[in-house]
Amino acid sequence: MPEVRFTVRWPDGTEETCYSPSTAIARHLEAGARYQLADFLARARAGLREGSRRVEAKYGFACSSALDQLARIEARAARFDRGDVLCLSLS
Repeated sequence: MPEVRFTVRWPDGTEETCYSPSTAIARHLEAGARYQLADFLARARAGLREGSRRVEAKYGFACSSALDQLARIEARAARFDRGDVLCLSLS
């Protein structure tokens, strides 16, 4: 299953490279797009959960790396009251 790395710029200007176990994330995030924080979280949740389900369908178990990545994104996002998240790249 092809994995995808996606890099985001948080509202404070820091950049983070994130992991998805599947190309499913590309249906939810677009390189160069800017998302309000709540919208980004909803998209990241949907994409990473979909990727985890695809792994489960193929291998019989959920992708713990996708769920761990989602937890890191949610923890990071909790630091901000509002702001935009820029998706810099998907590769």
